[in-house]
Amino acid sequence: MLQQWLSNCSYLLVAAFSIQFLLSTHASNQISVDEDLKHLIGRCESQSAGAEFDECMRQVFNDLRAYFPTGVEHYNIKPFDPHYSPFVEARRGDSNGLGGFKLILRNVSEYGWSRSEVTKFHSEPEEQRIVYAQYFPEKSLEGYYEFAAKMLGKEMRRKGFWNLTLYDYSQTTSVRRVGEPGSLLKVHVEVDRIGGMELHIGDLLKGQPLNQLADGVINSMWQLGLPFLKPIINELVSTAFTDIFNESFRYFPLEKFLSKS
Repeated sequence: MLQQWLSNCSYLLVAAFSIQFLLSTHASNQISVDEDLKHLIGRCESQSAGAEFDECMRQVFNDLRAYFPTGVEHYNIKPFDPHYSPFVEARRGDSNGLGGFKLILRNVSEYGWSRSEVTKFHSEPEEQRIVYAQYFPEKSLEGYYEFAAKMLGKEMRRKGFWNLTLYDYSQTTSVRRVGEPGSLLKVHVEVDRIGGMELHIGDLLKGQPLNQLADGVINSMWQLGLPFLKPIINELVSTAFTDIFNESFRYFPLEKFLSKS
């Protein structure tokens, strides 16, 4: 009986020490994250304005790339490499009318953020807005699509898997808060440059040979269609980023980490 009691006690002690170790590890990790954010963001003085503050924040954005694959769980910041969007929709007119369409993207994952670089940063405190330019040597996206349109009097419906890789790519992102701290964020993204592109759209045409032909035509002639595609890309990315930024950054306490001196 004594031996069994000692054995049970030993298990309890091991469990207690394990729990204590996990709690202390979590606490120390949280402190280290806060200290790291304070070290990185605290270099920028909130009272300063203009080019000095903007250049400081540009460097901070690039230094924070180490957190892109992991996010910051305590502040509800989701991973950004890849980052994930469950649903994005774009519409033009009536999908049953001439020239109208509906495009839905589901379960979209986007890769390449850890290798990106913020090249310009501009803050507008009075407008509660920041604008930054970002360069990606390579960015890739994948997910599922649903497309509906009416062309030449015939209804067209397609769905399937798609993937897209962009090379030598740059974009400008504008983030504006529409009210008091904690209010919604509005994000607008503009494509600045696409140096190269590879796109695959599954089941776009019936039959594997025709799909391969469609991929070949799209990837050899995408530059001609870019003036038409660019507004749609801007709309899709802006919609997705508005959701992502509100989920991850709407309540982030930036002032907590900025230097007040």
